[in-house]
Amino acid sequence: MYEIDSDTEFDEMGYTMSKLEIDSELCDGSMKNGNEASGSRKQKGKFNYLDGDEFAQLTKMRTEPNERLCKIGPGKPDLPVSMVKLLAGRECNFTGRGKFSSADCCHVLSRYLPVSGPYRIDKMDSRAYVSQFSADGSLFVAGFQGSHIRIYDVENGWKVHKDIHARSLRWTITDTSLSPDQQYLVYASMSPIVHIVNIRSGGKQSRANVTDIHEGLDFSANDDGEEEDSFGIFSVKFSTDGRELVAGSSDDSIYVYDLERKKLSLKIEAHTSDVNTVCFADESGHLIYSGSDDNLCKVWDRRCFKAEGKAAGILVGHLEGITFLDSRGDGRYFISNGKDQTIKRWDIRKMSSNVDCHGRLKNYEWDYRWMEYPARARKSRHPYDQSLSTYKGHSVLRTLIRCYFSPVHSTGQKYIYTGSNDSSVYIYDVVSGSQVAKLQNHATTVRDCNWHPYYPMLVSSSWDGVIARSEFPGNAVNPTPIPRKRSQLLPIY
Repeated sequence: MYEIDSDTEFDEMGYTMSKLEIDSELCDGSMKNGNEASGSRKQKGKFNYLDGDEFAQLTKMRTEPNERLCKIGPGKPDLPVSMVKLLAGRECNFTGRGKFSSADCCHVLSRYLPVSGPYRIDKMDSRAYVSQFSADGSLFVAGFQGSHIRIYDVENGWKVHKDIHARSLRWTITDTSLSPDQQYLVYASMSPIVHIVNIRSGGKQSRANVTDIHEGLDFSANDDGEEEDSFGIFSVKFSTDGRELVAGSSDDSIYVYDLERKKLSLKIEAHTSDVNTVCFADESGHLIYSGSDDNLCKVWDRRCFKAEGKAAGILVGHLEGITFLDSRGDGRYFISNGKDQTIKRWDIRKMSSNVDCHGRLKNYEWDYRWMEYPARARKSRHPYDQSLSTYKGHSVLRTLIRCYFSPVHSTGQKYIYTGSNDSSVYIYDVVSGSQVAKLQNHATTVRDCNWHPYYPMLVSSSWDGVIARSEFPGNAVNPTPIPRKRSQLLPIY
């Protein structure tokens, strides 16, 4: 199911903070795709940069070839374009550069969905919580509840590159993050101490302070060196330059840690409930997104951060807590997964500086950790929903299930995808909202999944302890398939 909300006013401050200069020719109405979901509105007297079709146009520019190749006749579009036509277009130099454009490449590669499989990479005796490819796709990180973090060498037959035995673990590995240079890994648990490990030193086995140093980074010390009350870290991310970590915690706060100075540089009392997810908006590191169990997404601008710790903007729309955020990387758009069983797509130019959203919006009691989502709540909608679009079909129960944009290089971020409590991975078309694939590779909850940055390959981690790989049909080399029941697409364990 796909919904568009276009009736919400936006905050002018948020708009001017992140406005991108776009060539007017690229946003011309003549490029409008008739298959795109609509719901935009015009503002009188000026060009509306928040037009709902703008995102569709940006996606189109990334994923569709030259318009001369997209027609079989006057006014008759023909998509997708065949490889033969693309080759002909290259020979005729339609792009003016004598080679395929990035949009040409994405147009071809985005059609190769990773739906073949599953092929088992590994199986542990404890629940898998984290899946993460390195930026270049050469390494893959999996975190488990049983104190294990395994780093696999993707280019070398998925052999274990590093088997890390976590230090001072509380409950589970809640998150991991690789440094941009792929030299270090940080891991978090329900503790204020985040540990950092050099994954390029020593042997394959990494035991805390036995074979490797697992340095503890204390997020609980304040400016006076005194420790705050104990709390847990739900989310941790490296900055693009590798100099800082940003973390979301169970004490309703956001923390920024300076790795060069080895001290906490910023604490923001950000929300009124657990901060389940944080991320940097783009490579500049100035903007931070956060999502919480108070149902709010917030935007923080460190360039104009004041002592009172006020957010640059607030975005409302979810009816339940937010489990994960993923930035599109442009400092403008991001998506969020919510316990209201939806993914929402946001434009921070629609954010408000002050939102009165504390009124009771539900008349039922519900706990996502052990109860099914109430049937009557599925049709509910926030009266002040500021999101651009809503995606439904997957199940966000039991744990903080994650969602992502598909890779820029191979798909032009044409899709979004998510784990699900029903043991599946869902892939949606980001513009139309249609479900384009459902991967049923596990026996229970899929908490995390990650798409290879360059290849049509998706790896999922589940509470069944299995790390499973799906690829484009015919792409796997010497695969080890997971056994299936004859009547189902589920593995036998």
